[in-house]
Amino acid sequence: MNHTMKAAVLTKFGGSDAFEMRDVAVPSVGPRDVRVRVHATAVNPLDYQIRRGDYAEYVPLPAITGHDISGVIEEVGDDVNQFAVGDEVYYTPLIFGAQGSYAEQHVANVDLIARKPKNLSHPEAASLTLVGGTVWEAFETRAQLRAGETVLIHGGAGGVGSIAIQVAKAMGAQVFTTASQKNHDFVKKLGADFAIDYHTQDYVEAINDLTGGVGVDLVLDTIGGDALSRSPLVLAQLGRVVTLVDIAQPQNLIEAWGRNASYHFLFTRQNRGKLDALTRLVERDLVRPVIGATFPLARIGEAHAHLEAGSANGLRGKVVVTV
Repeated sequence: MNHTMKAAVLTKFGGSDAFEMRDVAVPSVGPRDVRVRVHATAVNPLDYQIRRGDYAEYVPLPAITGHDISGVIEEVGDDVNQFAVGDEVYYTPLIFGAQGSYAEQHVANVDLIARKPKNLSHPEAASLTLVGGTVWEAFETRAQLRAGETVLIHGGAGGVGSIAIQVAKAMGAQVFTTASQKNHDFVKKLGADFAIDYHTQDYVEAINDLTGGVGVDLVLDTIGGDALSRSPLVLAQLGRVVTLVDIAQPQNLIEAWGRNASYHFLFTRQNRGKLDALTRLVERDLVRPVIGATFPLARIGEAHAHLEAGSANGLRGKVVVTV
C-alpha cells in the first residue's frame, strides 16, 4: 500500500480557510486496530468550534480533525477477529484522541467501530455516527425515554434534531419540535406531532397550550442559550433536560427546582453498542439520515462555512463530505 495519504490539515485556529490539503503519513496499525479507507465524513458544530479554537488546549496543531467515518476496512491488527478486510463500517473517531476523519485513511481501535447499515450509502452512514450516537445516548442512557412520554426537541430541522425526531418516534414518544415555518412540513414528515415556529411563537406558551399546562417529560436542547434556562418552564413534574451545548454564561435554573427536574450535560462517548442500536432502527426503516449538502474533502472549508451559515441558507439535516 501507499504509505502516504491526502488529508485536510488544520494548520491554525480561525476561519473556514484554516485547512490545508497535505500528503501525510498513514498511521500504523496496532494489534487491536483496524485501518479504514474513508469513503465519507461529515461536519458537526463541534468541528467548527474546534477549528475556531474553542478547544485549543485539547488540539495540538497541526491536526487532522473530524468526527464521522464511513468506509471499508483495508487492514486488521493481529488481535482483531470480529472484523475482516473488506467489511463496511461506520464510527466516530476518538474525540480529542488521535487523528480525526478528514483524511483518506483512518486507524481506529476495533471497539469504536460498527458494521455500516446495509441500506445506507457511505455518505448517509457518515452523517449519522456522531449525531446518532449522541441522540441514542441522550434518550436511552441519560433520559431513559419511554413509550408514551412527551419530548420537546429544540431545532428539529437541524443535523441533530432531524435524527432526534425519528429516534424519539421509534421509541414511542410524542414529539414536539421548534422549527421555522418553512420547515414545518419537513419535520412532520420526519415524525414530529407538533411543530412550533420559534420566530412567531413563544415555545413555552405553545407547549403549555398544547399539553393543557402539564408540560413535557423531556427536553432535548441542541441550541443552548436561553433554550436551556427557559426549558424548565415547559417541563412536567420530574421532567428531564438533556443539553448538548456547553454554556458560556451562568444561568439561573431556579424554575427547575419546582419541577424536580434532572439535567444531563452530554458530551458523547464513543462505543459500538450505540451504533449497533442505531443500525437496528435504520435497517427497520425507522430512522433515515437527512443530507442537506455534499462537498468533496478538498472543499472542507466550504463545507464548514455552509454549516455555520446553517438555517440562514436553508440547510436541513447534515453537511456531508466525500473522500
